[in-house]
Amino acid sequence: MSNNDSVKKTLIVALSLCVVCSVVVSTAAVVLKPLQQANVQEDRKRNILAAAGMLRDDISINEQFADIQARAVDLDSGTFSDAVDAEKFDPIAAARDPDSSIKLEKSDDSANIGGRREEYGIVYLVGDVQNPDRIIMPIRGAGLWGQLYGFLALEGDGETIAGIGFYEHKETPGLGGEVDNPRWKGQWPGKLAYRDGKVGINIVKGTADRTGPNASYEIDGLSGATLTTRGVDNLVHFWLGDKGFGPFLVNLKAGEA
Repeated sequence: MSNNDSVKKTLIVALSLCVVCSVVVSTAAVVLKPLQQANVQEDRKRNILAAAGMLRDDISINEQFADIQARAVDLDSGTFSDAVDAEKFDPIAAARDPDSSIKLEKSDDSANIGGRREEYGIVYLVGDVQNPDRIIMPIRGAGLWGQLYGFLALEGDGETIAGIGFYEHKETPGLGGEVDNPRWKGQWPGKLAYRDGKVGINIVKGTADRTGPNASYEIDGLSGATLTTRGVDNLVHFWLGDKGFGPFLVNLKAGEA
């Protein structure tokens, strides 16, 4: 047998293996895609429920989510919109597209979300859409090392905070990463989001007021994580404010959403 024949056979075998592996990988990707998408959806639902303080271990995620409706909101007008599919729309992707987002002036981008904000946001409403028991909104903004992504939940009055949670961030464990600490998150329920018509909730440096006039509006700062504390404070103010879900919350309360 010549060396050329040996090399030729080796190349044929290698090429055949490449083709077979490519087919297997491609087939697996197609077959598993629905399962992957279902897992992504379930994980999102889990995070929404957890942020709202509604997550339970004794029933399935889908059962718990049965009373929650996703609705698209025109963030500028603060009204519900059917312009996008609330179940499939990706606000973060939309924010990157000039055709589906607005440019923010630097002074308006207090959360440092990248200078652009999507035209439509998605809210998750528990119970009746026009008079919900709870309102859950996606929030995001810059921390120390990158963007934090999470959800903020309000009670049906649109003012009392029901909970907060972050499902993705790059903050330092033990410092900024304490945004995941149940004790820190446990301060939020019952606090008031607005004060005298403006965003009133604040994450303070050090320890929050416990008994004084600011007790309903303050959250402890994250020890040793000044920039993360400031980042979370900024993003909460942004999404509750005029450039975020503020106009929608006003309209919802007035029955005009």
